[in-house]
Amino acid sequence: MKSVKLGDIFKITSGGTPNRDRRDYYENGNIPWVKTGDLKNKYLYQTSEFINEAGLQNSSAKIFPKNTVLIALYGATIGACSILKISAATNQACAALLPTEKVKENYLYYYLNYIKPKFISLAVGGAQPNISSSILKSTLFPLPPLDVQKKIATVLDKADSLRQKRREAIEKLDQLVQSVFLNMFGDPEINRKGWEIKTLSEVTTLITDGVHAKPNYVREGVPFISVLNITTGRLDFNNCKFISVDDHKKFSKRCRPEYLDILYTKVGATYGRPALVDIDKEFSIYVSVALIKPQHKIINPYFLKETLANVALKKQADKAIKGIGVPDLHLIEIKKFKIPLPPMEVQQKFVEITKKINEERNELKKFSTYIDNLFNSLLQKAFRGDLKFNDRAFSELEEAVT
Repeated sequence: MKSVKLGDIFKITSGGTPNRDRRDYYENGNIPWVKTGDLKNKYLYQTSEFINEAGLQNSSAKIFPKNTVLIALYGATIGACSILKISAATNQACAALLPTEKVKENYLYYYLNYIKPKFISLAVGGAQPNISSSILKSTLFPLPPLDVQKKIATVLDKADSLRQKRREAIEKLDQLVQSVFLNMFGDPEINRKGWEIKTLSEVTTLITDGVHAKPNYVREGVPFISVLNITTGRLDFNNCKFISVDDHKKFSKRCRPEYLDILYTKVGATYGRPALVDIDKEFSIYVSVALIKPQHKIINPYFLKETLANVALKKQADKAIKGIGVPDLHLIEIKKFKIPLPPMEVQQKFVEITKKINEERNELKKFSTYIDNLFNSLLQKAFRGDLKFNDRAFSELEEAVT
């Protein structure tokens, strides 16, 4: 099968960020402006932020047409991609592959998903790893005839539809947890419920972050956790990097995660996501992750984790964010977060309610993992070099989905 470089068949460019200090570039904005955090689903219909014409004209942002494929170049979202279903501008962390009559956008989208692990492995940098546009442009891209591209995309669409249905069910349960919290405790900044309100520093014994310098990685050793390993809201040791025991001992003198501590993402598009350390295991963390040690006598760590995950706390994080282009939550701002502190028995009641919801969520997650594995298997079959693009091959793919 013919292969070409992505840069030889697509016009590939990126956008920009209007000066964040100029609010007049954002006020009354009607131009959708995509950030890497918006690249969550296959199709992108709306954005979390907008810019106006002045912001567009006074920055390197540019408007891309419908059916442009966007891919994240920076941070924890490296390799995430979406197909624009609206005309929109982007920031500089999103690369745009403009539409061409030679390629079906769905086919391109699935191929970028297929090679996402390669992009992650090629990422360079410290707290904000990235892939360059030159890497993207030089990436080889299999280019079968349009009818073959359409068949591949159709089969993968079916599998992806199953994935999406499971994800939507899980999201509804997550929203239920959010709703329970707001019904019981309200927004801590407004505090209409009248609960005692404390700053995060007042209910913890330590708030710090991980190693500031890039460590020397080794093939085997002590797990080294970054935002990539906690963006799902759970601590995940899969695909983590490793450091030596000696380095871990050195790093642990200042920052040592322990059982029932909380990790909190503080750098990049996925800032503001907590994960409970629910395993008694030695590991170190990177500067992009904050370590929060609760005072167990006054606050339940499960309660605190769900509190930090709530939209009410995310709003506080959004207001405190620093940095242009790359979001960064400083520790001094995290320490100021306002936290409701109800009596322990009320905290425990909330934990028990959310425990039941999370048990149901975990069951759905198990099946979702099965569907994800099926989808990834189909990607391998569709794009590996030895696959024959004939009716029998596509029949096998169809059978796998059904």
